[in-house]
Amino acid sequence: MTALPFTGTLLADRSATALSLVGPRRTGQVNRVVGLTFEVAGVDAAIGDVVRVETSGTPVLGEVVAINSDSLTAMPLGELHGLRAGAPVEATGSPLSVPVGHALLGRVIDGLGNPIDDGPSLSALERAPLSGEPPHPLRRPIVDQPVHLGVRALDTLVPVGRGQRIGIMAGSGVGKSSLMSMIVRGTDADISVVALIGERGREVREFIERDLGPEGLARSVVIVATSDAPALVRLRAAFAATRIAEWFRDQGCHVNLLMDSLTRFAMAQREIGLSAGEVPATRGYPPSVFALLPRLLERAGASEDGSITGIYTVLVEADDLNDPIGDSARSILDGHIALSRKLATAGHFPTIDVLESISRVAPAVTSPEQQQIAVTARRLLAAYREARDLIEIGAYQAGSNPTVDEAVARREHIDAFLRQGMDERSAPGEAWMELAVVLGLGQGAS
Repeated sequence: MTALPFTGTLLADRSATALSLVGPRRTGQVNRVVGLTFEVAGVDAAIGDVVRVETSGTPVLGEVVAINSDSLTAMPLGELHGLRAGAPVEATGSPLSVPVGHALLGRVIDGLGNPIDDGPSLSALERAPLSGEPPHPLRRPIVDQPVHLGVRALDTLVPVGRGQRIGIMAGSGVGKSSLMSMIVRGTDADISVVALIGERGREVREFIERDLGPEGLARSVVIVATSDAPALVRLRAAFAATRIAEWFRDQGCHVNLLMDSLTRFAMAQREIGLSAGEVPATRGYPPSVFALLPRLLERAGASEDGSITGIYTVLVEADDLNDPIGDSARSILDGHIALSRKLATAGHFPTIDVLESISRVAPAVTSPEQQQIAVTARRLLAAYREARDLIEIGAYQAGSNPTVDEAVARREHIDAFLRQGMDERSAPGEAWMELAVVLGLGQGAS
């Protein structure tokens, strides 16, 4: 009788599976619990693997973050209540994963991929590991197509390209979340993946119901890890959001990945690094923070199939754009949007400081006519800012500088153009024509 092809291989695979099911389970135990970590002995696991600790109540899951010669250091993915020395520990043999699929649209999940919106279970969805590779630098398409964000000031004076990564830099309470919600509702991207990292629990529902709204949520996936979540969950939520965005990109979609905030992601890694024994460096941040930022940010961008446009908020200390995280983020990202507290206190929303903001791909995603309109607007804004003190005290003499004269004459119209209500939207190309009219340049370029 002739043997079927691959019979030996099939039997070997089935035997290995059967042995894994009936074979002995190797368990270790908790040696000690120190601060935010617990030490495990007798378990074979790699960095990033998940371990399960049996307690009198719900098992505690942890992730391996450091390895010694005879023990592992893990951080919990939940509460440490019920954990004690001697508790049995088992390695799951795999890292964290997150559900992916079109069924995620309109859903709100936590940093571990569990639904928190009282919707149906996601257990039937395919799961993907949080780790991933950025697009190959030589096969990554060049950013040359604009993405419409629905915010006039951004679409004209800080244009964003499909596959670009840009930061929204501001202190607390200046309007980062409001600007994000305007982008989600007004963009022409296929899908938005929104990650709320370290946010106040009170603000999550407000953002989803008031800022995002049913229309914005319907074509979005929201990942939430509030400020009271364990540091590891806050950290992994950022990678979970990125992995979900990558899945949609691989399906040929153009995705906006909005993360609020990159600073709280860095703070979570600071907690983890210091607890694992790292030495603090710049303002208490260990070196692993600055190594991890590019690993997260470089995964956004365009690929042969689709694109991820990354929009990351950066919460800077004391409105200082040169704080360690802000400075590091600017060096990695393809531009930044600076928000101004002075504009916020003056009731000017969105609070975008156009002159302090820059998009490094602007020349590639705009036409020569559009570039001329943007240059003219920036020139007038800069001239008015330079002469503002003289104008306000009445010391400026009309006719002294033609550029300043024009800036003064058009100031109110430019300000009105840059202001925009939360529910106000502009169609693609419409903002350019409006700005051209405001500047007296005719109908402009669409």
